[in-house]
Amino acid sequence: MQFLRILFWALVAFVSAVFTFGNWKWVPIWLFGNLVAEVNLPLLLFVTFLAGFLPTFLYQRTIRWRLGQRLAAAERAVADLRAASIAEPASPAPVSPAPAIAPASVPPEAV
Repeated sequence: MQFLRILFWALVAFVSAVFTFGNWKWVPIWLFGNLVAEVNLPLLLFVTFLAGFLPTFLYQRTIRWRLGQRLAAAERAVADLRAASIAEPASPAPVSPAPAIAPASVPPEAV
């Protein structure tokens, strides 16, 4: 598996190098106030790739971190509940029934 991973990244590096050497052109970018910046095309494509990739990557890492925190909290809660159930006796003590309460007698004058 490691060999395939290395082969894949070597192929990506080779294709990137061929693209870079084949497209090494200066591209003018018109900025505000009649400013013109000339940038290499491969550098411009790399910067635009990072502008789209980095926010998505950071969002995904944040969500993954938050889910990891929630999972750790849930695992701690389960461990606490297991520890509490082990500490308690296996069968609860029998509960004696409540004494029966006689109905209140109504005085005959109230009827």
